[in-house]
This record gives sequence, C-alpha cells and structure tokens, in this order.
Amino acid sequence: MDTSAQRRLRAIQNHLTSTTTSAGNDEQSLLRPNNTAGEYFSEQGYSVVLPEKLQTGKWNVYRSARSPLKLVGRFPDHPEIGTLHDNFVHSVETFRDYKYLGTRIRVDGSVGEYKWMTYGEAGTARSEIGSGLVYRGIPKASPDAVKYIVNHAVVQAIFCVPETLSILLSFLSEIPSVRLIVVVGGIDEHLPSLPSTTGVEVLSYSKLLGEGRSSSQPFCPPKPDDVATICYTSGTTGTPKGAVLSHGNLIADVAGSSLAVKFHSSDVFISYLPLAHIYERANQVTCAHYGVAVGFYQGDNLKLMDDMAALRPTIFCSVPRLYNRIYSGIMNAVKTSGGLRERLFNAAYNAKKQAILNGKNPSPMWDRLVFNKIKGKLGGRVRLMASGASPLSPDVMDFLRVCFGCHVLEGYGMTETSCVITSMEEGDNLSGHVGSPNPACGELLTNFHIFD
Repeated sequence: MDTSAQRRLRAIQNHLTSTTTSAGNDEQSLLRPNNTAGEYFSEQGYSVVLPEKLQTGKWNVYRSARSPLKLVGRFPDHPEIGTLHDNFVHSVETFRDYKYLGTRIRVDGSVGEYKWMTYGEAGTARSEIGSGLVYRGIPKASPDAVKYIVNHAVVQAIFCVPETLSILLSFLSEIPSVRLIVVVGGIDEHLPSLPSTTGVEVLSYSKLLGEGRSSSQPFCPPKPDDVATICYTSGTTGTPKGAVLSHGNLIADVAGSSLAVKFHSSDVFISYLPLAHIYERANQVTCAHYGVAVGFYQGDNLKLMDDMAALRPTIFCSVPRLYNRIYSGIMNAVKTSGGLRERLFNAAYNAKKQAILNGKNPSPMWDRLVFNKIKGKLGGRVRLMASGASPLSPDVMDFLRVCFGCHVLEGYGMTETSCVITSMEEGDNLSGHVGSPNPACGELLTNFHIFD
C-alpha cells in the first residue's frame, strides 16, 4: 500500500508537465523521492529532488515533500501574518483569555506555584512599554539609523534585573549609545540617580509601564523585510557574529516547521533555554502563534526538574547535554537498584522499544509497572520532546521514546537561517538522522547528506 507521502508525490506529478530529453526517450519524472538519504527517506519519501537542478553535476536541491514546488513563506491558514507584530496581534485577538507567561518567583524572591499573565494582559503590557519607550524618547529608528544599527547593533535602551545593574553601570562609559536602563523588578526609590552628564536615566519597569499607560502611542507596524533582530552567535572563531534576521525570515521558518510538528492552545511549554539563542526564539514565536502557555524556569538548571514537576509541561525543547544527563541519571539508578528491579526495567525497555520500532502500540502494562514513575520526573504530561543545537545519540533518543512514551524529534538548524533547516516528523521512529527539509528551506547537497 502506498504511503501518504507517495500518494502526495503522485498527485503533484499529475499536475506537472513532463519533460522529454530527446526524441525517442522516455519521459522523465519531474519529482522523485530522495532515495539517497537512508532508509527513512527512501521508504517514506519526505523529501524530493527538484528536477531543474539534476543537470548541474554533483549538486542537487532537496525540498520537503509537503511543499516541493514552492517554499513556504507564511502560515497557510493565516497568510496575512507577515511579521512578528502581526503574529502577536493575532495571538492576543485569538487567545486573549488564555494563559501565556508564567513564573514561580515572587517579588520577595520566594518560589511558589506558577502565576500567569494572559495573552490579553501581555498585549496590554506590550502597548504600554512601547508607548513608555516613545515617551522616553526612544523612537522608531530612521532609515539611516537602521543601516547603522544593522552594522553595529547600537542599543539605546537596556532592560536588566537588579542583580545585574551594578555590573552594567561599571562599564557604562564604554556603551555611549545607551540612553535608558529599565530595571525589571526594581524599586525606583532604591535605584541610583546618574549625573545628567551621562545622558542615561535609570528607572523601574513599573514606572515605564505607568508612563506608557498614561501616554498611549500608536503602533508603527514593521514590514516583512524590516530587521526583527540581530541574533549573535557564540563567536567560537572570534568575537560574536551578528546574524541579521528579518520579520519575514522568522515567520517563514516557523510557518514551515509547523507543517510537520503541531502545537496547540492546550499545550504548556517550559522555557529554560537562553532567549538570546535562535532555538528558543523560534520556540517562542511558535508558542505565541498557537496560544501555548509558556512557563519560565527559576533560572537555575539544577532546579529545572523541580520546575517541570510544578508546571507539568506538554512540550519540552532541549539540547543533548540535558538529555544525556537525564539518560545517565536514570540508567545509573537502574544499575544501582540491581536484582529484580534491574531485570524488570530491562525487560520492559526491550519490549517497548521493539514495539515502537515495529510501529505498534506498546503494552500499557510496562508504563504502569516501570515508566510512569520516570515520566513523573518531567511532570507526567510531556507529549513532545525536541532536540537541537548538536547531535543526539540514537541510544539516548530511543531511551527517551521508551521511557517517556512521547514523540521525540531531532532537528538541524543555524542562527543564520532563523533556526530550523531540517526536522523529523511526528510518527518517524528511526534514530540517527535529523529529518527532512523544512518546507521553508531548500537544501543544496553533494554526494554526502546532512540527513545521514
């Protein structure tokens, strides 16, 4: 029986005009499954080779079979969303009363249950903070200033927390473009007053919020080609490099990757990866689009498991370093237990792994006997795990699928491409590859493949 991907390719083929290389030759297929990137792609056909590039020697362009003839640039069901501004306005209007941003840390520094800000409340705060910045003289940049900002990332306003304010002030003379420092969680009476000669004012987030509330300003919506962010890479070969990404870049990447992996307004996402990195930036854009509740960790990786137990997320996006730590911790505990417990774990693990690889539903008995307790370490509700930033060992991926009973997907991306280049699709149970192309991207490959 044909797979859904093969049927999709055949339907597309029927709408294309075949090309004939010369008289007497058979007509060549314009599209074919990528049968050179391993069993997964050969059997499932999740990527295709574009025909117009087949005569260019060793180079071929592979695209997602979900959109082989056209790169995805917008959300198919919301083509009007072309910028991050459009995306957030859509979220506020659609999910106004849904939970959006959650934190456990109280004003006095204590930790409790998660407290939530709704999408509507976040939308109001955004308007007030933006209006407050305009009130404080931080305007939308002119075209000439945009060029300068793109080249040099000149920053005029900095948001920080009280703990980092003194460090920031210690090198204030070295960042002459800064005009405003906003302290989140700060109290104005306790904030320093800088000499007027510095040209810099320090104020609390709550004061800026109040100023914006009393002097509301209209939005100046960006265009898709406008710069959304300058995202800095780690600078492993020198100083950090700033990748200039437009609103259209980010929307296209998220819209494309969302065709294969679905988020829902009922989902809860744990945010602990650095927001300065493109991986978490893309996660946040996706969460906002689909009305996902985003709970932030305390800021301490050693307390992340405690935060997950309290939040009980349904989506967990992380990196191999943490997944390896989870794997090692559980396996060491199993070996230490010894005897009957170790034999029971091994029997349950092998039986469930084999069922998953064969595309069958594992017996729920194994979860009741062994794995439900392990699932509870991440809150017990995780339905989707994603891994990026570096390769994930196939053994660890299989382990996560078996022990946590959820979809575990791996992807490949770069800062310069707004994150996702390739990702696995839900339902793929093989390990050791990073999936098919993002429908927003086309991959130019030689006789070795980034998929392998």
